[in-house]
Amino acid sequence: MREPVLISACLLGLATRYDGEILSEPVVTILKERYLLIPACPEQLGGLSTPRPAAEILEGDGLAVLSGKARVVNRQGEEVTEAFVRGAREVLKICQTLGIRRAFLKARSPSCGLSPKLGVTAALLLSKGLEVYELG
Repeated sequence: MREPVLISACLLGLATRYDGEILSEPVVTILKERYLLIPACPEQLGGLSTPRPAAEILEGDGLAVLSGKARVVNRQGEEVTEAFVRGAREVLKICQTLGIRRAFLKARSPSCGLSPKLGVTAALLLSKGLEVYELG
């Protein structure tokens, strides 16, 4: 049986990205051959709709958001920190329930990215010992 891994739903071509755009990530074809891909969108799991205004982490990174020292605000000036944290926790529950130890997440995302700023979900998964890689 193939190892289950978490993958950002948008990387599989699902319309979960903030702007609803459909992505095509060629490396997913290779990942599908090796792993059982479990899609998740932390922002949707946190209660945000698609499409939704783009958001960014202010005053820190995902670790700072999780510790209450930074916040996530969308382009309309609305704070969406709670939704980002709730979504990250839901993704962690999925990983724990299914025994997932590895995640492939969307780059440059305030939820999933590793760089240029560590996202909220990526930070939580890393803090719990999961291997996290970014794509796209």
